[in-house]
Amino acid sequence: MSNLQISLAVIGAVLLALIVAYNAWTNHRNTPKKPRPAEPGTPAEPALRQEPAFDHLLDQALHGTPPAPPPVASASEHDHDHDTPFPEKRAEVPSTPVASAPAEAAPKAAAAPTAKPNAAPDRRLGLDKLIDALATLHCEQAVPGDAVLAALPPTRRVGSKPFAIEAWNETSQQWEHPVATQRYSRFQAGVQLANRTGALNEIEFSEFVHKVQPFADMLHAAAEFPEMLHEVARAKSLDDFAGQHDAQLAFVLRARQAAWSAGYLQQNASRLGFLPGSMAGRMLLPAPTAGLPPLLTLAFDTQAALAEDLEQSAVRDLMLSLDVAQVNRSEQPFTRLREIATVLCRVMDGVLCDQNGQPLPAMAMDPIATDLELLYDQLDSHGLSAGSVLARRLFS
Repeated sequence: MSNLQISLAVIGAVLLALIVAYNAWTNHRNTPKKPRPAEPGTPAEPALRQEPAFDHLLDQALHGTPPAPPPVASASEHDHDHDTPFPEKRAEVPSTPVASAPAEAAPKAAAAPTAKPNAAPDRRLGLDKLIDALATLHCEQAVPGDAVLAALPPTRRVGSKPFAIEAWNETSQQWEHPVATQRYSRFQAGVQLANRTGALNEIEFSEFVHKVQPFADMLHAAAEFPEMLHEVARAKSLDDFAGQHDAQLAFVLRARQAAWSAGYLQQNASRLGFLPGSMAGRMLLPAPTAGLPPLLTLAFDTQAALAEDLEQSAVRDLMLSLDVAQVNRSEQPFTRLREIATVLCRVMDGVLCDQNGQPLPAMAMDPIATDLELLYDQLDSHGLSAGSVLARRLFS
């Protein structure tokens, strides 16, 4: 064999080795990132609620320190204030990322004080003349509570609007859901004027009257209803206000190079306090008070979340979202969203993007934060503060 042939063979072998090495490196780089195995003696990632300070959670994510064992608790997408007669149904996160908030508002107000982590949720009953059309009912004689309960309509909705009947407790001097052991002579019935499905219309108002009148007849009560056209006009005005002040923010985090496995994504999100939601591919950052809506929602591909092997599924982006009206401003949810997005981008090698998939610089978030403060001020001035019972009902 000549020297030329030997040289060509050596060069061919080197090229072949380089090609194999390059392909191996490319496959390794493009393989979805997998969750880190737990260190010996370290408890598995908890699926329970985490309550350590938020700064501590960020420190854990940035520096890789193991999370502290959380207290026993749970979060659900369907948690709500059970003392309120209106079950709250929150709007789904939009399928395309949005970042919008009204810019017209009063001067910026001072930030509200931070709420106590274990403070009890607002438990006022749902009926309120601000967002409800109210009818009053009076009985000549007190009626036993068990008879009242038997006469209540079987449904708590009128069309697409929540509906409820409350009784006046003479002892406590408060409206309450009827109790069998009490006696009542005064009632009020209400239907919500507006929610995210739209304003109360004439057909729904008529259905409201048709539900309340039989109840009044069974209790031999005189019912007084508000004027329909007036209430429908109020509903339209409230719906217009809600439409101008409803902000649901969503931002996309996209992998720069290698995709993430669903297990890797869930591991990093859980370290920041996120818990699995009731739907596959959704994780929730729970509120400090049990029963309130989650502070933030993290969503990713449902099929990847349902894969038999979460380490082999590939996810290239996730969505972080905030339903502004559902969360009290004292929780600073937008600040948390920004901090969590920063941490996840750093730890998972991702980039924050806008609704068109274009990288979003950090400075672009500042105007949104300013607009949100103005929005909070407007909601406060109308008695519909973000996170309050009334706001959660109206923006639902």
